[in-house]
Amino acid sequence: MPLEAFDRGDITLSETVVGQDILLLITGGVRHIGAASTAYIGENGPAAATSAVPGHKEHTISESVAIKVAEALQRTVTVVMGIHYDDLSKAQIAQVVEIVERKVEEYLAGKK
Repeated sequence: MPLEAFDRGDITLSETVVGQDILLLITGGVRHIGAASTAYIGENGPAAATSAVPGHKEHTISESVAIKVAEALQRTVTVVMGIHYDDLSKAQIAQVVEIVERKVEEYLAGKK
C-alpha cells in the first residue's frame, strides 16, 4: 500500500439504506475492506458476526460499532471498515478510534 500520512479529517462514515437494514462504510487513509460486522437484534438482545481480512485490525472497532447502531436503531446493521495509515503511534491509533466513535455518535444523533 502507498504511504498515507495520518489526517484526522480524512475518516468518513457513509450510510446506504438497504430496505429496513443499514450498511455503514467507514474508511480513511488508504481505503480498503479490512473487516465487516453485521449486528442484529435477537431474542436475547443484540448479536453480531464479524469477518476480518487477515492482517487487518478493523474488526476490533467494527463489531462494537455495528452492535451500538443496531441496538440504538433496532435494525440490522452491517459495518464495513477499512482505515490504513502507515506507521501510526499508539496515540494516533487512539485518535482514530476516537474519531470513529465521534462520527458514529454524530450519525446516531442525526437519526433521532
